[in-house]
Amino acid sequence: MATVGKHYVTGFLILCCILIMGFHPVSAQDSLRINLDKAIEIALSEAPTMRMADRDVQVKQWYKKEQIAALFPDVSIAANYNRTLLKQTMSMDMGGQTMNIKVGRDNTYSVGANLSLPIIAPALWSNLKLSSMDIEMALEAARSSKLELVNQVKQAYFMYLLAKQSYDVLQQSYATMEASNQLVTNTYNQGLVSEFEKLRSDVALQNQKPAVNSAAKAVRLANMRLKVLLGMDINEPVVFEGELSDYEESVLNATMPDEKDIQLAYNSALRQLDLGIQELEQSKKIIIGSTCPMLALAGSFQYSGMGDDGQKFTNYPYSYVALSLQVPIISWVSTSYKLKQANLNIDNMKDQRLDVERNLRIGVQSYLNDMQQAMDDLAANRETKNQAQKAYDIAKKQYELGMNTWLDLNNAELTLTNTQLTYCQSLYNYITAKANLDATLGIGQ
Repeated sequence: MATVGKHYVTGFLILCCILIMGFHPVSAQDSLRINLDKAIEIALSEAPTMRMADRDVQVKQWYKKEQIAALFPDVSIAANYNRTLLKQTMSMDMGGQTMNIKVGRDNTYSVGANLSLPIIAPALWSNLKLSSMDIEMALEAARSSKLELVNQVKQAYFMYLLAKQSYDVLQQSYATMEASNQLVTNTYNQGLVSEFEKLRSDVALQNQKPAVNSAAKAVRLANMRLKVLLGMDINEPVVFEGELSDYEESVLNATMPDEKDIQLAYNSALRQLDLGIQELEQSKKIIIGSTCPMLALAGSFQYSGMGDDGQKFTNYPYSYVALSLQVPIISWVSTSYKLKQANLNIDNMKDQRLDVERNLRIGVQSYLNDMQQAMDDLAANRETKNQAQKAYDIAKKQYELGMNTWLDLNNAELTLTNTQLTYCQSLYNYITAKANLDATLGIGQ
């Protein structure tokens, strides 16, 4: 019986283990894992600005088709019915006698089809070309929105990586200071250091806690901002993969581009201004086209009938084909002023483009300077970080041997933490400047 009871207990424990494993809470392994490329993909598919930009392109495309439809024949059907309440009376002089005759029928109807087709219509053709330019402008505006969104995602993602790595550095620093504090406490218990030194160690350890808590809060805030940018619930369990140190080798091995080789041909702002200038030029052609002769083909087929009440209707078919030519004569007076206005608008937009290009080149130079400075700082900070690590190891060993004070050990700890944080900041400065440069040059989308 004891053996049977033992088997029951063992089976019950196994069942409990299975249930516990089957209903465990959500952990990091169950969370959605997203890297930078995936984050950009999600943002482009979920962002409302992207959907609005796509709709704007569709609107322009449908408008162009509407303009094309104006070149096709326009056919309409018309029907008309008249009921005569009082017929018109005509008076005629017949050999000195006046005769009154009522004209018309009680009922009159007509049914017919009308046809019109533009043959020569310069203004309409120019307007169709302008519609094509509107589509290009909408596509470029959509590309600009994508570039801006991609840059925003990159900046938010890099900010999250900086916050996370800074938190890791501070947490590691706190653990190091905690170990040092324990070493000081053990040394104090052995009567080898003064109480004052132990108190300083305790106070320094407590002062480190707010920095660690602030860094943890910064990580949570950066995480939530990134989720909002991706259109996700801030409470959704997500693990953003990657480390700031992953970009270390690419930054150290990067080659700075020559400013003379940098082109702004793919900058979205300049391309939109270029398209705007082309649209203004096309608008001039529309103005000129409105003063040119227009030739149109027109045709009609009518079937009409009339008759009095109770009588048989008399039917009459009727049709014609005609060419219509319109030649404006006086319109050139106002057209000349319209063309002068259009030329001034074009000159203004060209000056605007020149000003934008100059500011963009200043921005490009600023990003290049930031990248170069970050590369120089990174190379120097990397060596400084390694030296600070060696200095800390030496200071710790010397303190264990009683060859220096706690103050020396604490200074080495703080120096190591600061160099690690500065190193992370250098990495962050480079990759954010590179992302801004790519967005300015129109690289990425």
